[in-house]
Amino acid sequence: MEKNNWIPTLGHLPHLFLKLPAGKKQRITNYTPIMNTLRLRIFYGLAGAFILLATFTSSASASGAAMHPQEQIDFVKQQLKEKKEPYVSAFNLLMHRADSSFAISHHAVEDFSVPGFYQDKEGHRRLSLGLQVDGMSAYSCALAWKLTGKKKYAEKALYFMKSWADVNKKYSQLDGSLVMSYSGTTLMIAADLLKDYKKWKPADRAQFDKWTRNVFRHAANSIRFRNNNSGDWSRLASILANAYLDDKADLQEDIRLIKKDLFDKIAEDGHMVEEVKRQGNGIWYTYFSLAPLTASLWAVYNETGENLFFMEKNGASIKKALDYLLYYNQHPQEWKYFKDPVTGSINAMYGFWPGNLLEAMSNIYNSAEYRTYIAPYRPIMYARHDYAWTFPTLMPLSLNGYK
Repeated sequence: MEKNNWIPTLGHLPHLFLKLPAGKKQRITNYTPIMNTLRLRIFYGLAGAFILLATFTSSASASGAAMHPQEQIDFVKQQLKEKKEPYVSAFNLLMHRADSSFAISHHAVEDFSVPGFYQDKEGHRRLSLGLQVDGMSAYSCALAWKLTGKKKYAEKALYFMKSWADVNKKYSQLDGSLVMSYSGTTLMIAADLLKDYKKWKPADRAQFDKWTRNVFRHAANSIRFRNNNSGDWSRLASILANAYLDDKADLQEDIRLIKKDLFDKIAEDGHMVEEVKRQGNGIWYTYFSLAPLTASLWAVYNETGENLFFMEKNGASIKKALDYLLYYNQHPQEWKYFKDPVTGSINAMYGFWPGNLLEAMSNIYNSAEYRTYIAPYRPIMYARHDYAWTFPTLMPLSLNGYK
């Protein structure tokens, strides 16, 4: 018999038999060597199968949620157990917001109809607020459940999610899709956090899946081709929806779009090409573009393992754009695009921007400058309007594991 060092794997299991050279016949009188060979091959075959299964199981369990992977959750729980700051103070902010959700009834509407901001500012804000309040309530409760294990928080989060999934059928007017993208991210993060909640009723889960596909992701994907902050928010919304739905194909389209126009957006000196055009709000819109862009990269990293934070072209990079934002937010008198631009601070209308963004990015880029800037204001919770970096102090980022 010819020598054969082939070791079977799972795919070869149906073919575990003894082979003879082609065209030859042999009368077998001693079955012991054959049986020993078969036993050896079956052993290696089953071992290969178990290794493959173990590899798959390990990979699946390590994937975690798009914005809050299990390793991050475990790290934060350990910091709270050891009563470490600023985690305890940040956790108290979260729990205060989560507890306040029990006094809130949902604001879901059949048609999420939001006029353009510059056409009707009052109407835009008023009609956006319901989703913002409900989404933030769902997110804070889902994260509270994840950190405490208390069922009441999971159930309250599901209350808001079910309300929107049952009631909301469409979006309309100029900014319906955009506001759904930058305010509804909270519902997607909550859903991702609750994926393993066993008491989420199958019918309710199926309805939420349907709403995610037919309304939320549809709204996001309808504008994700845009090359400004609108595109950044809609891509983040789409990525979070795809992470929840496990739609890898559409997730890859989001990634392709990010790579395609990133360096059309970021100039070599770090300014955001489309956002600095927004007159007195150029610094705000720079933040409003970079927040969802960086959150998208974090979600992509957690879902695929691909690290896009350090992409660079002709000197342009995301880090340089962040540095540019920080510098001119601190030195607005040097902003050449418009006199006396709006800047972010702890007293800003919606929350401390760009502090929330820079807190989130401080570990990604290991920036002492970012940490120095935000240190006096910790813990930071950004709980209104737009939701990319909502709990950056409580839920730190890491590309190198959590220790």
